[in-house]
Amino acid sequence: MAARNKARKRAFQILFEADQRGASVQEVLADWVRHSRSDARQPPVNEYTMELVEGYAEHAHRIDELIATHAVGWTLDRMPVVDRNILRLGAYELVWVDDTPDAVVIDEAVQLAKEFSTDESPSFVNGLLGRFKDLKPTLRDA
Repeated sequence: MAARNKARKRAFQILFEADQRGASVQEVLADWVRHSRSDARQPPVNEYTMELVEGYAEHAHRIDELIATHAVGWTLDRMPVVDRNILRLGAYELVWVDDTPDAVVIDEAVQLAKEFSTDESPSFVNGLLGRFKDLKPTLRDA
């Protein structure tokens, strides 16, 4: 598994855990880092995972606003937890990270949905992130 692919998967797991626990993503990230330092069986949290989690945290309000606005037929709180957190991660990387091609971000998010969510989730994730890609120039500052 490529390093960035693994970093995205771990960032998704941190966002998912935070959502499930009702904790901040920074708190869960700190727990993961602390745990990896105290338990040799746990792999270290890589730099890109930290960048993704911290980047999402910085823009969380705007990202949730974008998802809620553009997810036709779904409110954020009714959306499956897995899908919500894949979309959060994908939206952050798509809109605010310029060094990753948009197609890669969307494909990686769809792969996460295939691995962790329902049969309908990959097309839902693909469609919503595709919409964000089309609107990207207007999404950062709005």
